[in-house]
Amino acid sequence: MSKKWQYYNDVNEEEIKKIQEKYKINKLLATVLVNRNITAEKAEIFLNPTRNDFYNPFNMPDMKKAVERIIDAIHKKEKVVIYGDYDVDGITSITVLKSFLKDRGLNVSEYIPNRLSEGYGLNKEAVRKIANDGNTLMITVDCGITGVEEVDYAKTLGMETIVTDHHEPGEEIPNAIAVVDCKRKDNEYEFRELAGVGVVFKLTQAISKRLSLDEKEYLKYLDIVSLGTISDIVPLVDENRVITKLGLKLVACTKNLGLKAIIEEIGMKKVDSSVVSFGVAPRINACGRMGFANEALKLLLSTNCEDAKNLAQSLKKYNNDRQSEEKKIFDEVLIQIKKQKLEDENSIILAGENWHSGVIGIVASKITEMFFKPCILICLQNDSNIGKGSGRSIPGFDLHEALMKCQDVLEGFGGHSMAVGLSMKKQNFDNFREKFYKIVEEANIKDVEPIIKIDSILNVNTISKEMVKSLNLLEPFGEANKNPIFVFKNLKIDSIRALTEGKHLKLSLKTNQNTYIDAIGFNMGNLSEEYKIGDKVDLAGNLEINSFNDRNSIQINLKDMMKSI
Repeated sequence: MSKKWQYYNDVNEEEIKKIQEKYKINKLLATVLVNRNITAEKAEIFLNPTRNDFYNPFNMPDMKKAVERIIDAIHKKEKVVIYGDYDVDGITSITVLKSFLKDRGLNVSEYIPNRLSEGYGLNKEAVRKIANDGNTLMITVDCGITGVEEVDYAKTLGMETIVTDHHEPGEEIPNAIAVVDCKRKDNEYEFRELAGVGVVFKLTQAISKRLSLDEKEYLKYLDIVSLGTISDIVPLVDENRVITKLGLKLVACTKNLGLKAIIEEIGMKKVDSSVVSFGVAPRINACGRMGFANEALKLLLSTNCEDAKNLAQSLKKYNNDRQSEEKKIFDEVLIQIKKQKLEDENSIILAGENWHSGVIGIVASKITEMFFKPCILICLQNDSNIGKGSGRSIPGFDLHEALMKCQDVLEGFGGHSMAVGLSMKKQNFDNFREKFYKIVEEANIKDVEPIIKIDSILNVNTISKEMVKSLNLLEPFGEANKNPIFVFKNLKIDSIRALTEGKHLKLSLKTNQNTYIDAIGFNMGNLSEEYKIGDKVDLAGNLEINSFNDRNSIQINLKDMMKSI
């Protein structure tokens, strides 16, 4: 699939120079900042945020009500339960709130629904169990905003609810004691894009202020808050950037035994947003996907080094199991795509017997990335008439809106424009696929191309290690603050080979001035058959320092490549 290289237009050279001079930084770094709409006035907070850059938590909807009810529960020594989600955002949300409230002397337990048998969010059976255990207050984290019926049901059982969430509300919000969610229509809080754990962090900040506690009582959890924020793929700008920038500094010296054990198990000396996204997060998520979310929570709440080490090894095993399931389903999906000639369809809709419902979302994401078209995968179980599915989309096609038009053949669905979960009766699969194909056809997405946003065209001869290292100031990278991509033109291939059984690509290139630079292309090994030594090429990729055998050299992390014109 060819990709479109999109350059920034009308670069503001005056603003670039202004930032350069004010912050004594190089032009490349200043250019990237301007590309991200960071002005000279905003650059200080972006580059060097402090704890003074957090917004007032009491500006959030219902925050005052939530704080007063929780403080009342502390004084009365009530029995309180935290109801969370099974992903990293949910697990870190429970970890932070439970730890904070426990330090306040509150008797607090937690409930995490099983992904495979209960699914996401509040459910009445769980609410009944929680009430029967004698809890008088339920606090939801990373869920609850759509649980209108469940919150009402809790009330009939004599249990009050505080909802903290970051998802979009429906037409009606739950009739809870407080509903703390910046996506509410009446929201006046300065930032709408906090993760679930970010909302919990603001709650602990607000309680600390009301009780006149030292700032460290809530700031000490920023390592865990940053972990959940980065993992949930929320935009890493504004207050999320403050959280993650400060939080990653704490991760480097974390006192959380569980987080430390995961990092040691991975074997990384330096932890940045990439290590969180591709190292730490998958292991925690794997627990929920495989039906063992409580194991991840136990790890992050662990107070014993040996227990933490053993649990970290368990997480590694769950992740290995998840990877095995993922590969098995992925291979089966590719066989079906080829057999049914779905490469020519406008979307890919497939069902498989006994596919793992906790893993198909990852596979759907890979298929969407590979073929650049919407993909929905349905797992069918032998002992059930209901198939559970997961879907991923491409920019320009609203997956949730499409499912709204298919409600008559669905049992249920939820999500957003780019990712959905759904369920249907087995006998409705063919009807659903036919309807969906028609919706995608009418959307006319054939001409939509994957876009690579280019920050600047660079000359290899003028790049220095200091220049590349300066780009680390842009960390943490993530949604809305991607690792900058640069274009390098008219380079001659000096050597080219595939690595790891043909999976990855390794290149050595040289300029007209005989300056050499290496490039690595992960999952791009197939290009070794399309290009040969001597070819002149243009490359798009990130700049990084490759440390190998105590030798540091500049390297291009390849994102795309084409022959020079």
